[in-house]
Order: sequence, then C-alpha cells, then structure tokens
Amino acid sequence: MTTDETRRRFLACFSSLGLGGTLLPGVLWAQVQQEGAQKVTPEMLKAALGVAGLTFTDEDQKTMLRAVNQNLTRYEELRTLHIPNDVAPPFYFSSIVPGMKVNRTREPLRFSTPTVKRPTNLEDVAFWPITQLAQLIKTRQVTSVELTGMYLARLHKYNDKLNCVVTFLDDVAMSQAKQADAEIAAGKYKGPLHGIPWGAKDIIAVKGYKTTWGSGAYKDQMIDEDASVVEMLRDAGAVLLAKVTSGELAQGDRWFGGQTKNPWNVNEGSSGSSAGPASATAAGLIAFGIGSETSGSILSPSARCGVTGLRPTFGRISRYGVMALSWTQDRLGPLCRSIEDCALVMSVIAKPDGRDMSVSELPFNWNAHFDIKKLRAGYLAGAFEETKDPVLRRNDEKTFEQIRSLGVTLVPVTVPEWNVDVSSIGVESAVFFDDLIRSGGDKQMTNPPRANGFRSSRVVPAVEYLQSQRARTMMMTKLAEATAGVDVYLVPANQGGGGGAGRGGAPPADAPPPNPQQRRSIVQRHFNMANLACYPAVNVPNGFTESGTPSNITFYARPFGEMELLALAKAYQDASGFHLKHPQLDAS
Repeated sequence: MTTDETRRRFLACFSSLGLGGTLLPGVLWAQVQQEGAQKVTPEMLKAALGVAGLTFTDEDQKTMLRAVNQNLTRYEELRTLHIPNDVAPPFYFSSIVPGMKVNRTREPLRFSTPTVKRPTNLEDVAFWPITQLAQLIKTRQVTSVELTGMYLARLHKYNDKLNCVVTFLDDVAMSQAKQADAEIAAGKYKGPLHGIPWGAKDIIAVKGYKTTWGSGAYKDQMIDEDASVVEMLRDAGAVLLAKVTSGELAQGDRWFGGQTKNPWNVNEGSSGSSAGPASATAAGLIAFGIGSETSGSILSPSARCGVTGLRPTFGRISRYGVMALSWTQDRLGPLCRSIEDCALVMSVIAKPDGRDMSVSELPFNWNAHFDIKKLRAGYLAGAFEETKDPVLRRNDEKTFEQIRSLGVTLVPVTVPEWNVDVSSIGVESAVFFDDLIRSGGDKQMTNPPRANGFRSSRVVPAVEYLQSQRARTMMMTKLAEATAGVDVYLVPANQGGGGGAGRGGAPPADAPPPNPQQRRSIVQRHFNMANLACYPAVNVPNGFTESGTPSNITFYARPFGEMELLALAKAYQDASGFHLKHPQLDAS
C-alpha cells in the first residue's frame, strides 16, 4: 500500500466519527507510516476521541474499533457515488414550530393596475417597476422585443462599469421576446410577467449555458438542466437576459471575474452574494433578478444597492437546479424595484414543483389593497438605539413617523436571550462541497482559503451537529413566542454586508456565526435567530446617507406571513417614495 493510500485510509477513520480532515500529532502519523497500517489502530481511535472531547473505557473502545474498521469499506463505496449538488437528505426542514398558526386558505391574487403611457424615449422606462412595464406590454404600447432590446443595450453598455454579468444570453432573450409578442398578439396573454426581462444569479442552472457558481473551480461547468425557477418564469412568459454574478460559492461580491460594483458608488462592491441581481436591478439593466440567501445574501446586497429584496420563508420556492450551500437555510427570492414587483414574481415561483420536497403547499396570497390598519406591527426594541450614525437614526425615526401616519401602531418586540450556536451552514456546506475538497479542486477556487471552512467542518461529530439542530428548534420556539404578538416588525437593515455606518455591527452577508461567548448586539442576535428560524424579510430603502447612497429598513414577519409583510412594506414604500430614486451611472 502506498503512503498516500495509507494516509487516506487513516483520515477516513476520522470521517467515521465526523472527524475527517483533522491531522493528529506528527508522532502518531509517523508511527502509522512506519507500521504500514491498513486499518484503524487503538491509538488512532483514542486520538480521534480526544479531538472530539470524548473518553470511553478500554473495553468500550475495543468494541468501537471493530465497528470503525468495518465502516471504512462503506465510506469507500459511498465516495465512489456521484451525488449532484442539489440532492438533499431525505428529511426536510420546517420553519413552523408547535403552536404557530399560518394561513392555509388560498385567496384570489389582487394586483394593482396602474395607467401608463409610453414615453418618447423608451430608455426612460428602464427604472420602472414591473407593474408599470407589464401594463405597457399588455396594452401593446411596447413590445417585448423593444423592451428586451433596450435592457440588453443597457447591460452591454454598463457591464464594464459594474461587472455584474457572467454570461449574456442575447439570442435566448430575443427568441423568448419574439415568442412573447406572438403569444400576446394571438390573445394568449399569460399575466404580468409576460414579456418582462430578468436576470438569474449564476448559481441557477440554465441548460446549454455555463453555471459557474462564481468560482474559478467551476467556471467551465455545464449543468444539463434548467432550474425549476427558470422553467416557471419561462412558462409565465418572462424573458431571460443574462446569468448575473454571484459571489464565489454564494459568498460576498467577488467572483472569478473580479468584484461586482454598487451602482450608487462604483468604488465599492455591491455586497453579496446576490451581487449581480442587486447591482443590475438597481442600475436599470434588468426588470428584476432572482437571487438566493443562506445568511444575508439577498438582504445585504439589496441594502447596499438600494433595491427591494425579499427573502421568503424557507420552503416557499424550489431550489431544484440551484447550487446548494445549506439544505436547511438556502432560499431563493426576488430582487426588484418595488414591493408589489416582489409579489408579482412570488405569485409565479412560490409553488411546489415535485422536485424540491422542502417546498410547502401553503399558498402565497397577495392583495394590493389589503387594509394595513388590521395589522399588529412592532419594532425591535433596543436595536434602533444601537445605531450610532445620526443620519441613519434620523431616517429610521422618519420611517416610524411615516408608518404611524398610515394609522398603524408600533409596539416593542424583544429578542429572547440565546447564546448557543445552532448554525448548520458549516457542516452542510462541507457536505455539498465534499467532492471538491477530496479531489483537490479547491486549489482552483478564486478564494482558496474559503475551503478551510469546508475542511474544518469535518471535525464536527455527527451527534453534535444533530444536537445543535435540536437546540435550533428550541431557539425557534423562543423566537416564535417573542414575536407572537405582531404580524410584522421593523429591524435596522443589515447595510451592505458590514453592518453599515453606525448600524450596531450587524453581521456581514453569509458570514460565519460569531463566537457564542462574545456579547452580541441586539441586531446581531436577532439577525442570527431570525435567519436560522427562516423568517421572511424584505429590505426597503428609507432615505440616503451623507455620501448619497441609500439607507434602508428591514421588515420581518413570522413564517409564511409574506402577505402581511409585503402589505405593510408596500404602504410605507408608496408613502415614502425612496424606491423611485435611482443612481446616475453616466455621472458616476
């Protein structure tokens, strides 16, 4: 047996304990080399138990040793099996805890129907919301081909400045636009997304085109299928313009082609990892984008770029055909220019597909004329006091005043104390990128040190991982009890992936959980708890900073409360109008 083979088997034994990839003291490894061991020895097992912080009697270890050696062959067999990235284990996470009530009644979808008139210069509609663009197309004032051509021209014109496109899909877009026009001309109008151009985050598979996951390790990857969300939007008549950027393996705003920029300030990144959908939507290069979030990847770039980004409840949208990072946290969601745009997109993609078994049968409801005075609304007590920047504090105070002027009373909500780390992303991401690590492919990553987290997660014992998820259920129950008195509540936005100026240190997008022994701010504690409990949230611009970039507020609701969440956010957005402002790219 070669030295490499011996070492591989040596490390495999630690995988059996959830400890693979951990290097034990050099003396023990030297002994294994000298003896040419082909199986796990008592010394190896004892050392492995030490890494796990466990001790057992000698008799217990003898029994364990037989089972551990028997498992080696099983692991070898398992590792010869190719498991696609989007295959999840056959158990499914639910954000609903005992005692939580959700609306199970399907209600008629009611959208607003604005009156619009085509401008002389079609490019003037580049920043219009979908609700208005849809009326232009429905009334045949504008064709999908015209609208698609305008957006493609803007994508090509400004991509050098923003670096937000991985793959242009001009031919696909024009073909779909022509088809949409033909269907509409034949009286087969499919609804508000018919003929509307959009962009897909490049972790979403489109058959026949590269899906790079933003990484140098996958920059030539072809996935021979369409993601469910791509199929659903195509069936609704939407027009796919481009694969827009994702931070590498869904983290940050840097990918193998560089950094995606913020249209409001091209000297800074757009935040991530839904960097491309946020940047392109904010810049008026697409009508909307589909992004994903595991821990801040929709909310953070939405805040940085000043767009309306919805992180839905876990289980709303199928992730079939989408790169996986965490099967108990990953969510897809729309990044748009208005709240009702998010509702429009959700009405098409928030449904089961028979592929992603985590998707709920609970209906997505929307009523643009919902009476918000019926809502019980709140705010995260203490969190807004953590904001140090006086401009942001003033913008938050004006937000409160605006909402109260709409006839809504705001009551304080308190986040429960919780100091146990129940994050699942480390272990789960290590599972999905196991092949990458064991093959050495991580050396081709744009940011190779990112792989250290995948390797270190190998030392988490399976029992401890599952215990942490049981504790997660306890945490979710505590949060549900704390928020039971409100339908929607306000929280300071996680501005731009770094907490923003004076924002009390909100965690960066898709950052690892902080040390549980460190004191966390209220914003941090709530962000981690609500994210792991998979609460829906939507980011809304609420003013501007001294530098001229958008400031933001985030609305949260309990699981499957998107109707109430979006209704209050829409009322505020319509009254404040900050979403109607847009960056001046030619002047930047």
